[in-house]
Amino acid sequence: MRIALLGGTGDVGGGLALRWAHDTDHEVLIGSRDPEKARTKAEEYETELDSRGVDAKVLGFDNAMAADRADAVVLAVPPYHVGDTVEAVADGLDDDTVLVSPAVGMKRDNEGFHYHKPGAGSVTRIVAEAAPEGTPVIGGFHNLSADRLSNLDADLGIDTLLVGDDEDAKDIVRLLAEGIEGLRPLDAGGLANAPEVEALTPLLVNVAMNNDRMHDLGVRFE
Repeated sequence: MRIALLGGTGDVGGGLALRWAHDTDHEVLIGSRDPEKARTKAEEYETELDSRGVDAKVLGFDNAMAADRADAVVLAVPPYHVGDTVEAVADGLDDDTVLVSPAVGMKRDNEGFHYHKPGAGSVTRIVAEAAPEGTPVIGGFHNLSADRLSNLDADLGIDTLLVGDDEDAKDIVRLLAEGIEGLRPLDAGGLANAPEVEALTPLLVNVAMNNDRMHDLGVRFE
């Protein structure tokens, strides 16, 4: 498949890009509002992969061009940009494109990080409301450590929870997740369950901040 990571120049987007390019034969596209930044990052990822003996092609485009070329579009952008980003690339989305939302709304105070539930109920719901009619939206890859993803020497051994109302689209994202070595996708139900999944992320961040040697922790359900 052809996967576009909009915001693929950032930490989580970059980690997913490296993992898919390293572990699978999927074609990876990096999207950014600045196409030159996307191309530069794509070259950096290729250099990292080449140093590990992996001959993978990673291409950079502006967000709209990346989305137009992709089978799956991952919105690896901050939560307050998801709606605008979907609207900006909407012309390149259709019924055959799966839109994936990993973004989580958080706020911080003196005690730590807390889930910032948006008015729509979840960030995934914001994406679904902004998406063109017929474009399926799946929430996934929320609770992953960017450092752990980006470190190709690290064994993941963690789970990612998927939510969405389109079972066929969820199956596609499940297969994409399974392609990353050490990442296990689990079905967490419909899109209405997105708040519960998203709310795990600030919990993990707080645990990581308050315990030694846990800066890149993930979650595994047994």
